[in-house]
Amino acid sequence: MIAKLRDNGAMDYCVVVVAEGNDAPGLAYIAPYAATSIAEFFVESGRDVLIVYDDLTHHARSYRELSLLLRRPPGREAFPGDIFYIHSRLLERATHLTPERGGGSLTAMPIIETDAQDISAYIPTNLISITDGQIYLSPTLFELGILPAVDVGQSVSRVGGAAQRAAYRAVAGDLKLAYSQFEELESFARFGTRLDDSTRKVIDHGHRIRECLKQPESHPVPLPEQLAVLIALAAGLFDRIPLEKVADAESALRRAAADIPADVIARFTSADKLTAADRKNALDVAAKALGPFQPAEAAKPVRPLAA
Repeated sequence: MIAKLRDNGAMDYCVVVVAEGNDAPGLAYIAPYAATSIAEFFVESGRDVLIVYDDLTHHARSYRELSLLLRRPPGREAFPGDIFYIHSRLLERATHLTPERGGGSLTAMPIIETDAQDISAYIPTNLISITDGQIYLSPTLFELGILPAVDVGQSVSRVGGAAQRAAYRAVAGDLKLAYSQFEELESFARFGTRLDDSTRKVIDHGHRIRECLKQPESHPVPLPEQLAVLIALAAGLFDRIPLEKVADAESALRRAAADIPADVIARFTSADKLTAADRKNALDVAAKALGPFQPAEAAKPVRPLAA
């Protein structure tokens, strides 16, 4: 990890605090606190800081080992009773200072392990209740080559749409519902079950959503390109494209996103709601970019997006 950060020039603005697996449990226990103190120095200097704890499951085990050595009474899964307080006190040091105090901010992103994909275990449920949401990476999706392997169903935000830009809220809800329906129906399709036309359309649409959500490592997607793809997905523009051509079609659409009018892109990145004209502009660009990938007989009007 440090080598990758160094190769990409990120060590110019990163600090890494390491406690290795063969270090004493006391060092593994104190490392997150030392890292947070370093982060708070930059916060008080007016900087915006992201701190990643990798991982707090190992931290909890180190604290359990120390507590058992000190003969403290064990609780659930032999963890000491104050393990929730230990992690909540650490994560609640994340803050956003007022302009009078420098305006710096500290965002905490803890990483945890799950045993046999069980997020209802003691430490995962503790941290889920402390944080504002979770991103769940599924080993099953990883084995299928779907990267990033984000499980949409178990990845949630307790802040809800309030943390999203208005343009995302206009399309994300419908896509998430469509993808959830697809995942429920996909298992039936694997068994060769005969499907009616409406069910097959849901499955075909879901396959294209999944294909468009794939992303190569270290290739961030700019916000206008993301929204251009999501709007086209929600409007069904990808549904008529053969699945093996979806990746190429998505790349073409992302390149064409530069043709979206500047005022529309400005609303993408602001808190303003998208108008019907904005959607039409984005869909016109998408339809032009995706046209060469659709079969000639597939020329059908796109379904309009709900306001």
